[in-house]
Amino acid sequence: MNQKNRTVRDWLLILCGTVLLTVGVYFFKIPNGFATGGVSGVGTLLGRITPVSPATWISILNVALLITGFIVLGRETGLRTTVCSLLFSGLTQVLEWLIPMDAPLTDQPFLELAYAMILTAIGSALLFHAHASSGGTDIVALILKKHTHLNVGMALLCVDFFIAASSFFVFGIRTGLFSLAGLFVKAFLVDSVIESLDACKYFVIITTKPDAISDYILTSLHHGVTVEYGQGAYTHEDKTILHTVCRRHEAPGLQQKAKEIDPAAFIIITTSSEIIGRGFRGSL
Repeated sequence: MNQKNRTVRDWLLILCGTVLLTVGVYFFKIPNGFATGGVSGVGTLLGRITPVSPATWISILNVALLITGFIVLGRETGLRTTVCSLLFSGLTQVLEWLIPMDAPLTDQPFLELAYAMILTAIGSALLFHAHASSGGTDIVALILKKHTHLNVGMALLCVDFFIAASSFFVFGIRTGLFSLAGLFVKAFLVDSVIESLDACKYFVIITTKPDAISDYILTSLHHGVTVEYGQGAYTHEDKTILHTVCRRHEAPGLQQKAKEIDPAAFIIITTSSEIIGRGFRGSL
């Protein structure tokens, strides 16, 4: 994927992620008082104990933290985070004007917690995958990820735990328990979604027709190939072992092409979300 296509993809992810995040926060988190961390959690708490609305608190807190993002995370991530933060705050304000929420949508708090966590976790994961965030405490989580060995989900868990715990004092034990449960679920969901988005396929192809398969990988998929030579222990036939990595959506095509070229090829396919090198992580 060239730089232009990658940039377009990232901004589409940012748009989709911000919309999902906004819907999850406004329709499910705020009406129920689910303070599962983040600026939205702080805004929900402050909106309950002050005359200022949660949407306004979200805007104020996001602006206060954006400067830190620019300084620590760099211009590109800071710019994308600024756009996400402004879009998130703006959409929340618009929804507040158009569809005032004075009470939860349903009388099923567990159901609403599930939707709140699923929507916000997927939205946040899409933003992190596009090297952005919704601002607020997500910026702190990205800073922790950058300077420690914590993954994104664990960093979010560390940052947001005290915010979620404070909901016990503002909203009561029932809502506090829901908030803590939602926080743990969100942390694991974010990591799961990010790993799914980053997932690549590692191929080991044992074949007698390595040139044709290698040519397809190099010219059609534009990925590298490592060649290794071996011999079958039972047949004593010389074999060539090809090692390559491709994106998840490219894997079915490579598998089909390898079998077309060499029907007798032995193919091993494994999934990995930690591939670092040219064309993958670390070269974006």
